[in-house]
Amino acid sequence: MTALTLSTSGAAALRADALVVGIAKGAKGLVAAPGSEAVDQAFDGKFGSVLETLGASGAEGEVTKLPSPAGLKAPVVLAVGLGPLPDKSDAYPAETLRRAAGSAARALSGVKKAAFALPVEAAEDVAAIAEGALLGAYAFTAYQGGEKNAKKGEGPKRPLAEVALLGAKPRDKAHKAAAERAIALTEEINRARDLINTPPNDLTPEAFAAVATAAGKENGIKVQVLDEKALAKGGYGGLLGVGQGSANPPRLVKLAYTHPEAEKTLALVGKGITYDSGGISLKPAGHNETMKCDMSGAAAVFAAVVSAARLGLRVNVTGWLALAENMPSGTATRPGDVLRMYSGKTVEVLNTDAEGRLVLADALTRASEEHPDAIVDVATLTGAMMLALGNRTFGIMANDDAFRTTLHELAEEAGEASWPMPLPADLRKGMDSPTADIANMGERMGGGLVAGLFLKEFVGEGITWAHLDIAGPAFHEGAPYGYTPKGGTGSSVRTLVKLAERAASGDLG
Repeated sequence: MTALTLSTSGAAALRADALVVGIAKGAKGLVAAPGSEAVDQAFDGKFGSVLETLGASGAEGEVTKLPSPAGLKAPVVLAVGLGPLPDKSDAYPAETLRRAAGSAARALSGVKKAAFALPVEAAEDVAAIAEGALLGAYAFTAYQGGEKNAKKGEGPKRPLAEVALLGAKPRDKAHKAAAERAIALTEEINRARDLINTPPNDLTPEAFAAVATAAGKENGIKVQVLDEKALAKGGYGGLLGVGQGSANPPRLVKLAYTHPEAEKTLALVGKGITYDSGGISLKPAGHNETMKCDMSGAAAVFAAVVSAARLGLRVNVTGWLALAENMPSGTATRPGDVLRMYSGKTVEVLNTDAEGRLVLADALTRASEEHPDAIVDVATLTGAMMLALGNRTFGIMANDDAFRTTLHELAEEAGEASWPMPLPADLRKGMDSPTADIANMGERMGGGLVAGLFLKEFVGEGITWAHLDIAGPAFHEGAPYGYTPKGGTGSSVRTLVKLAERAASGDLG
């Protein structure tokens, strides 16, 4: 992991391999952002014009490297664009700083130490820059190069090793707390990314459960794992039905973090399909290659629970990881089969590729038995949600409008794009089955909303519930940008932690 320190050194005096500063678009050209005064002075007040000569525009995330002039200890200056100059020269939005720090950190892979002299006025700025830098420095290289090549200096570049954040105050309680929170949060987000990126031959349901068990022991979290025998004894027909076609049997993992002074209890439920072939309803060619990411919801829940424990939040947070591998075989569930769920309801399976809702249904019912104050499930559930909201925004559905609004606001605060979605009652009729209590498919139009309505059926009466469909932002297939890497992103972890922090204050919205 990339190390983070808060430094009181000046930008000109600190010894580092690179110095990161911000640049913005002003009315009359590029403007050096607060924190870069020493750099501008070293360039005789012409830093902006030098960058313009090099073709820089100041656009958000744009990175320009140039050799340092006399007067700076760092041999390289990296200017990162902050976009248009805000109304107040020091009032840069948190997400702008987060993305700028991420872009800079990505551009400095292979570097040992970089000093970040981006605008810092408040603890919120410290948090944003720290989060952006630590998330931007992420790289998944576990399967590249090998130890022998690494010793020779060959193979992929290692992430930026150390970030020194300038302008922050190490003795300021708020600044220190912001940095410590950023370290804990980003380490768990990056662990979630690692899980998402791990090939499915290595991350089976059993292997994922083992990772969760080890993390529980490290962080004082009680972990319970139900294997296939326990699932069969308990009547978890959804998990068993999805997993029965695979040589790797399913698991239901419970992670319970408790605080002695907690007033609220939050249950998080994650879809953990470690590989999704579609089952008998096999996915078409071109749709299988990234299906290792279908456990991103479980990874997010896992990361959020561990983050809550590391931060010592005054809230009880229970995570439920519904883990299975969806494969076609002679033992796989067939379209037309009827499963008896943990709740006792029967489900006619019309499409085995609509499997996420089946494992979540069992976990939602089980989580409801503990009567939490709220339940949030997270899943890469439907392609329909991607058609509706694109690749960078997740949808929020809920049985309580105020709770849905709260989650949307918290996601915005955390820097995660989301949008509230409805649960139209008229779409429920499409899931009527002549054979069972409900079918796992309904109308094609509004498929993401239909999936939400299906899940709602398995939430305990009177319990506040929300569903996050992260199918779009959970796995990024394009070029990296800001602090978002190619591959697993850790989508929704920051939102879930924000919710846990809100619950710790005694309020769930």
